[in-house]
Amino acid sequence: MTSATDPGGTLLRRGMALEWITLGWNVVGVIVLAVLAITASSVALAGFGLDSLIEIGASAVVLWELSGTGEARQRLALRIIGVAFLALAAYLLVLSLVTLLDGHRAVPAVGGIVWTGITATVMFTLAALKTRTGRALGNPVLQTEGRVTFIDALLAVAVLLGIALDLLLGWWWADPLAGLVIVFYAVREAVQIFRGNP
Repeated sequence: MTSATDPGGTLLRRGMALEWITLGWNVVGVIVLAVLAITASSVALAGFGLDSLIEIGASAVVLWELSGTGEARQRLALRIIGVAFLALAAYLLVLSLVTLLDGHRAVPAVGGIVWTGITATVMFTLAALKTRTGRALGNPVLQTEGRVTFIDALLAVAVLLGIALDLLLGWWWADPLAGLVIVFYAVREAVQIFRGNP
């Protein structure tokens, strides 16, 4: 698919390549985070793993949207991403609140800090490139997914801080609190999508 703004399809190929990179990173991330979350019994890492699953779904939706045309396809793609965010928020809200009320303590580990730190760097870079490419293409779905990736990077930082505070200061509540940060951003993103402000 080419357009007047991208007659040679270079921007489109770049957008698709960025989505494939994101998809690959998050597939690996889901596996790594599952192991880390189980080992550390961490709500924040489990939530971040679920966020990675959402990102996988979002990348797949964007790849599907970029391979076709039409506003109806774009609207459907955005709605799918919005619903996924709401599902993540609902699950994490319950999990984080139960963990806080129960006083469950994670076992923070350096592995979680290292992975979330690297992921934040990668996702901030991909987010900037997707947003720039989406604007140049005039594609609201790619721009929205660039914002999803930016939020993914912010959440990586929040989880990193939660784990670090627990590890260094013994603040056990920082881990489920980081999960609630993910809830807030997921709901906010879904609301913006459904209001038609990608």
